[in-house]
Amino acid sequence: MHNFIGEISALSAAFLWALSSMIYRLLGRTIAPLQLNILKGLIAIAMLLVTLMFQGWQWGVVSFNGLLVLAFSGILGIGLGDTAFFTALNHLGPRRTLLLETLAPPMGAFLAFILIGERLSYFAWCGILLTILGVAWVISEGTLDTEKDKSSLLLGFFWGLGAAIAQASGAVLSRMVLLDSNLSSLESSLIRLTAGFAITLLLWLLPLPLPKLKSVTKLESFSLRLWGTLAIATFFGTYLGIWLQQTSLKFAPAGIAQTLLATSPLFIIPMVVMRGEKVSWRSLGGVLLSIMGISLLFLR
Repeated sequence: MHNFIGEISALSAAFLWALSSMIYRLLGRTIAPLQLNILKGLIAIAMLLVTLMFQGWQWGVVSFNGLLVLAFSGILGIGLGDTAFFTALNHLGPRRTLLLETLAPPMGAFLAFILIGERLSYFAWCGILLTILGVAWVISEGTLDTEKDKSSLLLGFFWGLGAAIAQASGAVLSRMVLLDSNLSSLESSLIRLTAGFAITLLLWLLPLPLPKLKSVTKLESFSLRLWGTLAIATFFGTYLGIWLQQTSLKFAPAGIAQTLLATSPLFIIPMVVMRGEKVSWRSLGGVLLSIMGISLLFLR
C-alpha cells in the first residue's frame, strides 16, 4: 500500500472535499467569497502551526527559489483558485462548477509534461480519461437551471475556468518543488496556505471594484453555530484536505493526483443515498466508469 500513498491520499482528500463543499455552499450564502477564503485560511494556518509544534517542527531543506515557487503555487491554487471557485459556486451552483473543475486534471498532466517532463503511461492516460468522463457524466445530470440568467452563467463560467487553470498550475508548481526538496507534506501545506491567505487578504484590502466579492459579514453577527460550522468545514476541507493534497502531489504524478482529487462528486452519491434520496442509473453508470478509470491509475 505504501507504493500507492499518493493515490490513496488524493482519494481521501476528494472525499473530504465532497463533505466540506456541501458545508461551504451553505456558508457561501452568508459569507462573501473573499471573506470566506480569508477566514478559512486563517483557521487552517493556526491548525497547521499547532500540528507542526506538536511534531517538533524541523524544517526540511528547500532552496530560496523553491520556496518562492511553492509560495506562488499557493497564491495561484489556494488564494486565487479557491476565491474563483467560491465565486463560481455562487453563479453556477455546485454541479456546473464541479463540471468545469474536471478540466484541471488534463491541464495538470499537460503542464507537468511541459514544466517537469513528467510522462504518463497509456494506462494512466486511459485512466484519466475514463475517470474524468465518469465524473463529468455524474455531475452533468440535471445541470439545466432556468433560474440562472445568461450573464450570471457566463460570469460563472469564466470564474470556474479560471479556478481550474489556477488549481492545475498551482498543483504542478507544488510538485516541482516537492520533487527537488525534502519538505514534508505538512510544511509545504503551511507555505502554500500562508501565501494563498496573504494574496486573498491583499485582494480584500486593495480598492478593487469587486463589491460582491468584497462584501463583508460583520464578525459580531456570527453566531456560535456559524463559527462551529466554519471550523468543521475548515478542518476537513482545508487543514486535512490540503495536507492530503500535498501528500498526493509528493508521491504521485501531477496528472494522476489531480484526476483523483477531482473525484469529489463521486463521493457525494453515497451521501445523497444516506439522506434517503434516489440516485439515477445514469449517476451509477458514471460512478462505475470512474471506478474503472481509477483502477487503471493504480496500474501506472
